[in-house]
Amino acid sequence: MAAQHRLQRLASPSPSFSLLLHLAGIASFIYSFYFLTIWETPFDEAYGWHFQFLTIIGLAVSLLCFLSGAVADVTGSAVLFDLKNALAVLATPLEVVISLLYWGISAVDPELLFVGELTLPLTADVGFHLAPAVFLTLDLVLLSPPWTVPAYGVMSLSTVFAFGYWYWVELCFSKNGWCVYNYPLLAVLVLIRRRYPYPLFGLLSTAQRILLFVTSAALVTVSSGALKWVYGNFNGYENARREPHKPMKKVQ
Repeated sequence: MAAQHRLQRLASPSPSFSLLLHLAGIASFIYSFYFLTIWETPFDEAYGWHFQFLTIIGLAVSLLCFLSGAVADVTGSAVLFDLKNALAVLATPLEVVISLLYWGISAVDPELLFVGELTLPLTADVGFHLAPAVFLTLDLVLLSPPWTVPAYGVMSLSTVFAFGYWYWVELCFSKNGWCVYNYPLLAVLVLIRRRYPYPLFGLLSTAQRILLFVTSAALVTVSSGALKWVYGNFNGYENARREPHKPMKKVQ
C-alpha cells in the first residue's frame, strides 16, 4: 500500500472517492476515443490517424494516467500510484495549456484549429478540450502528493515532448498525400489535399514553427508552476513550496 503524503488532501490510492474520480475520468476519456471511431473525417484514413492532433495524444496520456490510478485504487499498488503521478507531471500542465489555447484560439478564429468541415458537437468538444484538464487538476489537488520536479526539469521534459511532436507532425505530413475519401452517408467524394492537423501550422514558416514549439514548452512550464501554486495554497503552501528544492526526497 502506498504511503499517503502529509500534504495530500484525500486518501489515494483508495477504493473510495479516489476510485470514483478515476473511473469518471476513464469513462469520459474512453467516450472521447469512441467518438473518434464514429466521427467521419479525412484523418480516419490518414497516416497517424487522429494521433496527429496534440489533443488526442494528451487524451491518451491522460487515459493511461487514470487507468494507473484506478488500478492502484483497487490493488493498493504503490508502483502504479507512482506511475500515475509521474504521468501527471507532464499530462496535467499539458492538458491545461491545450484547454487554454484551444478555447482562446477558437474565440478568435476557429479555422486556425479546424478546417471548415471538421466541427465538433459541444459535448465532444468539452470531452476533448476541457474534461481532461479538469479531471487531472482535481486529481493533483485532491489525490496526489506535491510535485517534486523543479521548473528546469519540467522545461526540459516539455521541450523534448514539443519537438518530438513536431517531428511526428512533419512525418505524418510527408506521408499524407492527395487522397480521395468516400463519405457514404453524404453520397459524395471529397478530394483532400495533404494537410497539417492544425491549419495554423501551414501558415507558419519553419522558424515560426520552432518559435511556436519553444513557446508551447514554456507555457507548459508556466502551467506547471501555476498548478504547484494552486496545490500549495490548497494543501499547505509553505511546505509545498519547499518540496521542489528536494527532487530526490522520498515521500513521507
